Amino acid sequence: MAKPLIFCLFLLFALSNSLFGQQNTIDVDSLMQLAISNAAKNNPQERLDHFSYTTYEKTIITDSLERETNAHSFFTEKVSKNTFNAHHGFKEEVLGFNMAGFDEPRYETLGITLQSRSFYDEDFVIFNYRYAGPLSSRGLKNYNYQFVGDTTILDRKSLAIAFQPKRPQTIPGLVGILYLDTQTLAIQKVHIGIDDELVARIEQYYKYLPEEEVYLPLSSKLYIEKGETSKRLSLFRGKVSVGTIENNPVKEAIEGRYLLSTSYNANFDLSEKEKLEHPNLAIEVMEDADKKPETFWKRYREQALTQRDLNSFDYLNNIVETQNIERRLAVINNFGIGYYTVDFFDFDLTYPVKYNNYEGLRLGLGGVTNADFSKNFRLEGYAAYGFKDQVLKYGIGGGILLNESHGAWLSFTYNDDLQEVGSFNYLTDRRVYSLFEPRLVNITQFFDYKTYRLNQEYQITPKILSEFQFAKTNVLQTEAYRFVLGDESYSEYDITEATFGVRWSPSSKFMRSEKGTVEIYDGYPKVTAQVSKGISGLFNGDFDFTRVGAKFYYQVERLNKSTTEFLVEGKMAFGDVPLTHLFHAYPNAPTKETIMQRFSVAGVNSFETMYFGEFFSDRIASLQIKHHLRPFNLGEKFKPEMVFITRYAIGDISDIERHQEVSFNKLDKGFMESGFEINKILFGFGTSLTYRYGAYHLPSFADNIAFKFTFNLQL
Repeated sequence: MAKPLIFCLFLLFALSNSLFGQQNTIDVDSLMQLAISNAAKNNPQERLDHFSYTTYEKTIITDSLERETNAHSFFTEKVSKNTFNAHHGFKEEVLGFNMAGFDEPRYETLGITLQSRSFYDEDFVIFNYRYAGPLSSRGLKNYNYQFVGDTTILDRKSLAIAFQPKRPQTIPGLVGILYLDTQTLAIQKVHIGIDDELVARIEQYYKYLPEEEVYLPLSSKLYIEKGETSKRLSLFRGKVSVGTIENNPVKEAIEGRYLLSTSYNANFDLSEKEKLEHPNLAIEVMEDADKKPETFWKRYREQALTQRDLNSFDYLNNIVETQNIERRLAVINNFGIGYYTVDFFDFDLTYPVKYNNYEGLRLGLGGVTNADFSKNFRLEGYAAYGFKDQVLKYGIGGGILLNESHGAWLSFTYNDDLQEVGSFNYLTDRRVYSLFEPRLVNITQFFDYKTYRLNQEYQITPKILSEFQFAKTNVLQTEAYRFVLGDESYSEYDITEATFGVRWSPSSKFMRSEKGTVEIYDGYPKVTAQVSKGISGLFNGDFDFTRVGAKFYYQVERLNKSTTEFLVEGKMAFGDVPLTHLFHAYPNAPTKETIMQRFSVAGVNSFETMYFGEFFSDRIASLQIKHHLRPFNLGEKFKPEMVFITRYAIGDISDIERHQEVSFNKLDKGFMESGFEINKILFGFGTSLTYRYGAYHLPSFADNIAFKFTFNLQL
């Protein structure tokens, strides 16, 4: 589809050849290599230490100009101050935000990247689709260029260079024409046209600042239409779409075929007059941004609103009200993070149905109050029953908001439940939502606990989340075990423990509004660390110990849709540490004889050939690498994904004789396994095969193999 478009562009310039007055005799690859080399001098983000400008942006979703209602399906406009400095990058301050139809502003729409700010970027993003940047360091590798001619833009000579991707089926690329300043080879204007999975048109124009000899973006027009794909182009976290989406809860209320967005920049300022407030935020919605008078909007609009724009307000007010769109969107958005909202209560979707070898089928119900109950106070609780052990588990608690901008909640809870032996849970990773927890099915070793907890959550900066916990826990064994210290032997004991955890997401981007701080771009790496101290004598605590853990997660996403993941983790414990508080390497092999008897569900980051209870350590390090190939395109609804996996763990333990009536091995020789997964074969199900080798290779070949099914559910 891209070739007819670029042919038309070539034809247009060929017909105007007399205007250009130059034949296509330029070595275009050498020219583009020079332009790419000059990008650091021409890119404002590389050339300037600081600059700012204001932007007016209007975005609509519509069906056609002939629509009977003569109104859009979606209308929003905003005014922002965009500030760049070399240390922190870009920050957008939303000064005004106007959205037709909604009483409460839907801030999540502000976090969507309709298009990247710069064509100098390595990747150019259009509505979450990533394309190779035509002036990036990978430009010549990914694009074919053709010199079209020269012209004049802003009284400066310009070269027109057409480009299209070399391997569009493998590496997605843009199609269009770059207009480059003849003297500096800086971008003056860009025309983009894509007819593929995404149908898009972009026109960008730039403003020349002669004193600084640099071009800054002046205006942009973006048109998007759903192309040759069933993948939706969505606002509201994927629930309001461009195009026809089946089973969309709000489909009949707000939808359209075309998305049009126009933006105009003004008030350019290259001086750094004042310190940038909250530089770690990518977007900050200023107070009363949604309550600006008409005089404010008239001051920034380049063009007055059309009659159809104005009609959209009454039309969408009626649609949103009569079909209860705001309420339904709130329910859908909460479902995406694991809650189902009913009035003032959010039911936690991780509780209803679980299964493991000790409890059997576990049914439960629980959740937490939301802002409709109180913005400054919350109540939470759950109850669950295991049909195999026939025991009721429950928890109850509450919290008070101390500081909204930092998400500072002080909470107190009581729990009577089970926990896996040897598990180490990071406080800041506590809310990991999954309808289905794969590894839980196979776990056999639990201990019973009754815990009082006092927690303080605090977001130090948008990129640094912290939590402190003080807990008093009574531990009871569910199977034979004694912890021996000198002349004392413990099977039931009390632990008083203070824990501090922190998670750092240096490359993620965040937005702050009156609704709080939310992540709008999930960046890597992610670093998590935690330290806990067991205190004997305090509240009858029996043991003194220290536990430290840290993990590093990094993901490389490539334009060819392949991905590589790295997970490095290390944990250490010192002092008098019972088995319940030691560490394992997340084993996931049931202790059964044959391969098919061990057939079960594979975990996410677990060792599939390591048997439960086989190893425990007081110091352990692990490395996991996963490489996802690009999905196989075997049909519109059949795109399986192959993943190659390798895992390594090494550990050790001191005073192993302290742990009585239980047997396990040391991990000091290094455990290795490798294998593959083929995911999403049918209804989210796939299969995996993993092989154990190295120092802990078992004599029977079959005992080293784990054959399991995988399950990947995307909502």
